[in-house]
Amino acid sequence: MSSPSVTPGSDRPAAPPTAEHRRLAESSDPGAPWRLWGPYLSGRQWGTVREDYSADGDAWTSLPFDQAHQRAYRWGEDGLGGVCDRFGFLNFSIALWNGRDPVLKERLFGLTNGEGNHGEDVKEYWWAVDSTPTHSWMEWLYRYPQAEYPYRLLREANAARGRDEREYELSDTGVLDDNRFFDVAVTYAKAGPDDYCITVTATNHGPDPAELHLLPQLWFRNTWAWGRDPRTASLRPRGRSFSTVAGVTAVRAEHEMLGRYELVAHDCPAADSPAPTLLLCDNETDAVGLYGAERNRTRYAKNGIDRYVVHGDADAVFVAGADDDDVTDTRPDHHGQDAAPSGPGSEPRTKAAFWYRFSAVAPGASVSIRLRLSTDEPGEATFGPDFDAVVADRRLEADEFYDVVIPADRDAVDRDIARRAFAGLLWGKQLYRYTVAHWLSGDPASPAPPAQRLTGRNESWGHLALADVLSMPDEWEYPWFASWDLAFHCVALAHVDPAFAKHQLVLLCREWSMHPNGQLPAYEWEFGDVNPPVHAWATWQVYLIDGRRDPDFLARILSKLLLNFAWWLNRKDPDGSDLFEGGFLGMDNIGLFDRSKGLPPGTRLQQSDATAWMAFSCLQMLTIAVELAPGSKAWDDVATTFLEHFLSIAKAMTEFGSHGISLWDEEDRFFYDVLTHPDGTSERLRVRSMVGLLPLLGVAVPPATLAEQLPDYTARLTWLVRHRPQDSVGLQSCTGPDGSRTALALVGGDRLPAVLSRLFDEGAFLSPHGIRSLSAEYRTPFTTVVDGVPFGIGYEPGESHSGMFGGNSNWRGPVWFPVNALLADALRSHGAFDPDRTVEVPTGSGRSMSLAQAADLLDDRLIGLFRPGPDGRRPSDGSRIEATDDPLWRAHPTFSEYFDGDTGEGLGASHQTGWTALVAHLLCRRPEEDRHG
Repeated sequence: MSSPSVTPGSDRPAAPPTAEHRRLAESSDPGAPWRLWGPYLSGRQWGTVREDYSADGDAWTSLPFDQAHQRAYRWGEDGLGGVCDRFGFLNFSIALWNGRDPVLKERLFGLTNGEGNHGEDVKEYWWAVDSTPTHSWMEWLYRYPQAEYPYRLLREANAARGRDEREYELSDTGVLDDNRFFDVAVTYAKAGPDDYCITVTATNHGPDPAELHLLPQLWFRNTWAWGRDPRTASLRPRGRSFSTVAGVTAVRAEHEMLGRYELVAHDCPAADSPAPTLLLCDNETDAVGLYGAERNRTRYAKNGIDRYVVHGDADAVFVAGADDDDVTDTRPDHHGQDAAPSGPGSEPRTKAAFWYRFSAVAPGASVSIRLRLSTDEPGEATFGPDFDAVVADRRLEADEFYDVVIPADRDAVDRDIARRAFAGLLWGKQLYRYTVAHWLSGDPASPAPPAQRLTGRNESWGHLALADVLSMPDEWEYPWFASWDLAFHCVALAHVDPAFAKHQLVLLCREWSMHPNGQLPAYEWEFGDVNPPVHAWATWQVYLIDGRRDPDFLARILSKLLLNFAWWLNRKDPDGSDLFEGGFLGMDNIGLFDRSKGLPPGTRLQQSDATAWMAFSCLQMLTIAVELAPGSKAWDDVATTFLEHFLSIAKAMTEFGSHGISLWDEEDRFFYDVLTHPDGTSERLRVRSMVGLLPLLGVAVPPATLAEQLPDYTARLTWLVRHRPQDSVGLQSCTGPDGSRTALALVGGDRLPAVLSRLFDEGAFLSPHGIRSLSAEYRTPFTTVVDGVPFGIGYEPGESHSGMFGGNSNWRGPVWFPVNALLADALRSHGAFDPDRTVEVPTGSGRSMSLAQAADLLDDRLIGLFRPGPDGRRPSDGSRIEATDDPLWRAHPTFSEYFDGDTGEGLGASHQTGWTALVAHLLCRRPEEDRHG
């Protein structure tokens, strides 16, 4: 029972064996050598739940930005444009200083949830420019101001603004005027699985000479301070006499599990001193500077490089001399050492930086440094012609790879959109380590967490133990996985790396992720919250994109989703009415009130969206069971089970459900949530929002061969139609010139045109950039009384005016990419069932088109968010600095969390290429005539 939205990959011509495709073919396992290194270093570790050991659960203040450079992290690391191994032991990233900043620029700065007038918000400009899926080639760009970074001004200005005002951005401060910034471009090219050729190039775009310090850093994650991991790690300088190769400085990294690596830095003639200064310290908390402790664990704390470079503290680091070469020393006990070791070079370190100084980079000039991180002993080839050949080859291979992935008929603009979207998605792969049981109980060598921890956040998820590379929604605002975000990521990822996409979907269903009761973890802030059940849909899409060649993958997922489905039945349909609840379901403030908060005793909210999501999930699992049934008769029975569940949900949703009230309002011709009361009364919450559009997703078209392949399913369906026709309202039929057709659909008959009429009404849901999440009818706010309490809701096309859910996420008007993509695919399914049906678009225009054409129109409007208009501006750039005429800004699209329902301006998280990367999925599918194979 395949969805017509994606053609099975088996119908596509075989992909030419590019070099990157060959690497992928060797790397189906997460532990494959080509997957060992990648951009797995987080963009932000501070302010995460994992690092929060407070009593009140305020993660943002438990480890704030201002302490991030002084405190050792427990669970991960962060940096600028960095890479690390898939275990997160050894990390490399870029640090910068412009001679004016009060702190070394080692990580991205942004406002915490309580500081921003629209919630948390990063205040930097950077772009993931390119990446192959094995990370054999990567490009990253950071825009660094030449003036002092205005940390205080950004905080104060945003604190002074209300929710009805725009956020105050870095570009508003004036520090970027006249292009007074450096573009710092970082490229990585793998000569082999564990051999990175690294180039850092900084270009002065300002009108005057400017000072710049480049400090590429290498360090080990602190695994030794907590009393759980005795494995040792060390960094040791290598004197310039260590090799016959002239003009290099190096540090040797050794780890008990990872082995030995050499980071070698090449001299830069343009620098004040061609040879960089090698600085070493330890990845240990500066307890003296932070807390006034008597001494630190080691002489040189984590912030030693900052203290030495920025503040001139000569005692903060060990400065390696030209003759320092300690690689033959044995490592002394690293745990709990005295503040003063026996000799300045006798103790191995765990953090190092190569300090290149440029006192005056000329306007328009670029300076470049080269490094190599590998397991090889440095030699003549380290920075010889071979280095340049590797970089050139990997860049060319990336072009060849994307020439295959992106259809040839896409123009240069669309190709750039897709490639940038894939780049952001691939750079969003981050190492995620979190053992909840250890986090709850504390570590042997650390103070015990407060008692509140054991009855607070995630206390029932003690089984969860992850140490994997995961696809993150956004590297700064959401540096943690969310289950429904990840499902959408995997659909786009399947176009470039189906093995990784499949691994991600399987991982969330494994025993160390999924709750023993069958619930999938929602997201780090509250694993027990509820995200929409889109896992089965993503599984089916990935299977199709991968060529319909891995039924074992389908079976693995479906067997686990049977547990998850049972959890939904038992926990979210407590009275067995087949009408579901779920809380906010990822849609934050879409309702009159916070749907995640507890209702009065005996009161229940029967949700149109929760019920529609469950019907949608039923059909996706039914589709998977149908695909598997020819190989095993047992799946025929499973298909029958989901048929029964879908028909029961369809009956409950479209007729009269619990307490004798239907989610369908015949007078308004729309679906609404229903609030039921202990006395048996109930009321519809008549707010026209995405909640009432999602029933459109509940549609599937059975294949013509179904009767032959699934005898049990077919017999049961025939019996139901004959003996219980009143229970078969979800079964739709129509007759065309080529015979009769059947489909399973929540919305059929005269209800479908009624819902579509609202969907395509420009005064309601249809915007120039997609489908709004709340009807624009509420430009004049809607008010009502619920349980004697007045509530109101108004159309807010942009940032939220409410503090609900932190205030930086808004479902009261903006366009959200993932649900728009699902609605477009649902229209294709409805059209495949009834190809003669037409719809007026826009409503009232007198212009009709097929449902497939209407779906293409929606896709086109979504892609159009990133296409330059006649004035050269992308709608998604809005009125931000990216929309200026300067090509330095226009060259770089951003992929936002959501988009203004009127203008299309990108809002929320500015780098959420995660699910917004679905634009690449839309661009990389086959032409329309091939989608319905």
